[in-house]
Amino acid sequence: MGSDHVRIDVTTESIAETASQPITPAPAPWYRRSVLRWVPVLLAGTIVILIPPPVGITPQSWRLLAIFVSTVMGLILQPLPGGAVVLFGILAMPLLRATAVPQALAGYSDPLVWLVLAAFFISRGMTKTGLGHRIALLFIRAIGHRTLGLGYALVSTDMLLAMIIPSNAARSGGIVFPITRSLADAYDSRPGPTARRLGAFLITMVYQCDVILCAMFLTGQSSNALISRLAREASGFDLSAGHWALGAIVPGLMSLLVVPLVVYRIFPPEVKETPAAAEYARIELDRMGPMTRPQKIMLVVFSLVAALWITSPFHGIHYAVVALVGISALLLTKVLTWEDVTSERGAWDVFIWFGGLVGMAEALGQSGITRRFAESTAGLTIGWPWWGALGVLALVYFYSHYGFASITAHVAAMYLPFLVVTLGAGAPPALAVAALAYFSNLAASLTHYGTTPAPIYFGAGYVGQQTWWRLGLIASFLNIAIWSVAGFAWLKILRWW
Repeated sequence: MGSDHVRIDVTTESIAETASQPITPAPAPWYRRSVLRWVPVLLAGTIVILIPPPVGITPQSWRLLAIFVSTVMGLILQPLPGGAVVLFGILAMPLLRATAVPQALAGYSDPLVWLVLAAFFISRGMTKTGLGHRIALLFIRAIGHRTLGLGYALVSTDMLLAMIIPSNAARSGGIVFPITRSLADAYDSRPGPTARRLGAFLITMVYQCDVILCAMFLTGQSSNALISRLAREASGFDLSAGHWALGAIVPGLMSLLVVPLVVYRIFPPEVKETPAAAEYARIELDRMGPMTRPQKIMLVVFSLVAALWITSPFHGIHYAVVALVGISALLLTKVLTWEDVTSERGAWDVFIWFGGLVGMAEALGQSGITRRFAESTAGLTIGWPWWGALGVLALVYFYSHYGFASITAHVAAMYLPFLVVTLGAGAPPALAVAALAYFSNLAASLTHYGTTPAPIYFGAGYVGQQTWWRLGLIASFLNIAIWSVAGFAWLKILRWW
């Protein structure tokens, strides 16, 4: 009864205090705010349309660029949710005759888009059965005394898998992400008011470190093999798995040390130390008792999917197919119901906007606009010393990733032109190859669509888009500084240049 009176007194006091405050004007109606945000979105595309297309670029391709620019501006300003903005962009492509309908919808047939979708459903199974919570408790019992310890345990897991699994979507999106979200749930940190308690920091730290791991190994993500082949053909330098890891090991470990500490400083979790976490986890595990049948099935399916991903070079089954096999198994065993699948709103939202962006980026790459951009940029450095040309071109290459929805699309469109230009400026072949290769991956830190796991982590809802982009930009400054100074010095010690 006493506690009820305390609550009433506090409420009454709050009401009186509120009443004494000056009345602030009501916010503008939602439709007015939405219209104001649409103005720069439409203006950006209109400006591109009004500029005459360069020689060799068709009017259709130029209209596609205008749609892409407006779509990216819409994702930044968000007059509507991201999925709706991208949907409008897809609609504009055939309406403005920038592409045919099949090409406008081509992104939704991309296997990586389906892999992202499947990763959400696997995460749903981990949460629904309680297996994710159980795994989280085991992590907490082992290393749960400090928040950074939790983050580094997840990053260490990702690093081990990165040496084997040539897909950051498979290992980070499908394996590490469900555990990360479960750890946040274990501390009652969920999207919304409790996000900053733990989940927002873990999501940010793990994703930013995954980007670094992509740059550290040839198997860090799938398009690194394409980079290796393009580099060998253009320069004669064989960026093999051993060379790749050797060149990246020093700056990579430095980035893995520095970036999490900086994120911890500027975006700190509310929970910093958990001295009673191990005991709490032990009690909770005792209370949960032995594993239930759904948990055992989920563990078997999870392990099978992970094993098939790891052994993909031997059996040749695509990562997306493996993920869909796992989802089918969960449906057949009734661990997941069809209602679970259809009600996973975050998954379908990500499917809409990520699939649309992938399709736009691929169409833009096929149009020749990105290649022309690289060639035009190269013209600015004619007559420069090789180190100046390499520095400017590497930075332009890095930040052009804002316009790409995947590392693969970026590499396919721009790696070879930029490499040829830097080699033509006199840059040492091994240095130019390595710099652009590592930057291809590190650039994915910038946006919530920069590489396949990005929409998975962002789609969890713990971090807003503005915050994601701000932290990604800060991480890019740190990574560029580390890999340019310590990284180039390390390559000098290795006599790569």
